[in-house]
Amino acid sequence: MSIQSPGLFIAFEGGDGAGKSTQAARLSDALESRGLSVLRTREPGGTPIGEKLRSLVLDHGHGTIDARTEALMFAAARAAHAAQVIRPALAEGTVVITDRYVDSSVAYQGAGRGLGAEGVLSLNEWATEGLRPDLTVLLDVDPSDGRQRRTAGDAAEDRLESEPDDFHSAIRHAFLDLAAAAPSSYLVLTANADIDSLAAQILERVQSLLGDRVPGVRP
Repeated sequence: MSIQSPGLFIAFEGGDGAGKSTQAARLSDALESRGLSVLRTREPGGTPIGEKLRSLVLDHGHGTIDARTEALMFAAARAAHAAQVIRPALAEGTVVITDRYVDSSVAYQGAGRGLGAEGVLSLNEWATEGLRPDLTVLLDVDPSDGRQRRTAGDAAEDRLESEPDDFHSAIRHAFLDLAAAAPSSYLVLTANADIDSLAAQILERVQSLLGDRVPGVRP
């Protein structure tokens, strides 16, 4: 495990429209029904300052945000999230489920904005004091499928979602590269698979991790 604490830290990653929020909610409900303490959170966000930064960095109408400023805003929100929310919850034995974490910055700012994975990863390692997930669930989505999903019903796209498909293609490949570099720490699933099937596969993997920490928790 990447952290020495009684809790379990799970991150959901993937392109916009991959269904991360849906699967995070399904997992949270399944674990709570088994009597586990679960905290579901998101990035950017999870804290008062994080939610304010979320609005600034994702909403339209705040003027030009250059790539480095964008990366720093995400890292600042993540620093507060890790220190104020994630670490305390893990210390209490809670299963923490976050919708996005460091990999999103490596993909979006490192690859999408061209800042480079190494620099963005280093910044976020410092911001989080090296806190890493025990498991990252990567929902892999084709950029065109993701756009179709997130604009269904005339839903408005945020500042990053509205970037062109080549931007989202670079992000997709960055996520897959991260997973390929550390396969034991990732569960990579095709986002357009059946929702129930995805939920079952995710729960099975998480239960295998929890079995070492919480006796009796099995698929």
